[in-house]
Amino acid sequence: MLQSTYDRARQVADHIYIVTEAGHADELRKQLPELPDDAFIVEPARRGTANCIVMALEHISRRHDKDEPVAFIAADHQVRDASGFVRSFTIAGAVAKERNRITLIGIEPTYIATGFGYIEEGDPIRLDSIVREVKGFKEKPDFAVARKFVESGQYLWNCAYFVGTVNIFMKEMKQHSKKLLKTFEKLEKLKDNKDAYAKAYLSLETAMIEYELIESERPACRAGDL
Repeated sequence: MLQSTYDRARQVADHIYIVTEAGHADELRKQLPELPDDAFIVEPARRGTANCIVMALEHISRRHDKDEPVAFIAADHQVRDASGFVRSFTIAGAVAKERNRITLIGIEPTYIATGFGYIEEGDPIRLDSIVREVKGFKEKPDFAVARKFVESGQYLWNCAYFVGTVNIFMKEMKQHSKKLLKTFEKLEKLKDNKDAYAKAYLSLETAMIEYELIESERPACRAGDL
């Protein structure tokens, strides 16, 4: 699944980074030997999706234009329609830059699932657009509630696909999560001191990106063809 995710990502981006925890890093390097060592962003230990995303943004900010779109793509999803996947992320990158906001890619439900969170769709950002505002987020529901979500046609699966530039993520952190902003600034200061960088990261409290940053109103790209 890692290799198939990498193959899809190569169709979207010129530069790919793998974010992983130290215990998996060597195995992942073996799985993707074509990537240079610098492409692996390694957590000293797990501290949740919020912190590893901040670590990745700090790493990328030193190597690329901060106004270049960055997509966070989970490696544990099976996607049959690779062209639909590429199209959705291309649209999401353009929308993120146009609206100066983090953009989510939601997947149109194909069955009543209780293992996913849901995104409630709002109004389209313009009349001819498949991209909609986020009306709300719903936690993993029980079966009866999930059935209502799916039957309404107004909900997408939230699969934790986030797109935005480094500057957009920084803007959102300033507005919605001073804690993550402080983490970014701390790691940025310690970038040349490997031991201090690792020690600072290990001192962080575990935090999830949905709760820390994402669950405020933002566009969602409807990816019903994935």
